[in-house]
Amino acid sequence: MDLDDLVAQLLRAASARDLRIATAESCSGGMMASLLTDVEGLGHVFERGFVTYSDEAKIEMLGIAPALIEENGAVSAAAARAMVTGALATSGADLALAITGFAGPAGAEDEEGLVYLAALRGARMETLELHLGAAGRDAVRRRSACEGIRLMLRLIGEE
Repeated sequence: MDLDDLVAQLLRAASARDLRIATAESCSGGMMASLLTDVEGLGHVFERGFVTYSDEAKIEMLGIAPALIEENGAVSAAAARAMVTGALATSGADLALAITGFAGPAGAEDEEGLVYLAALRGARMETLELHLGAAGRDAVRRRSACEGIRLMLRLIGEE
């Protein structure tokens, strides 16, 4: 199934359950928010998106403790979990997704294509660590979006 089909499936499933979605994005730079508002007639499912590319944005917009970023890094499973928790807590959404990673190119100490995702619905959280390599920014972001949509589909019982 291609990305557009996955997005439509998610939006239809969320709409049928009267769920609203929020996103917290770093390396994807708003791509998820764009995808979730591209399907005609289903835009009402998307509640809001946070593009938190910098550490400061993660702290200010999502309420992430600076110590969490200092101890774990902004690209970590802990940061993804904190981002998704903050997105759900500060929005009126029922389901949230967070993406943080190194889309590429990465710094000398960083792994290009390393991405962490977290999805949250109520008390149930799904996380995923991807190692996509030097596939290029667009490929890493698109693959991350696909995997994020699959995480959300699992949380609403569609996959």
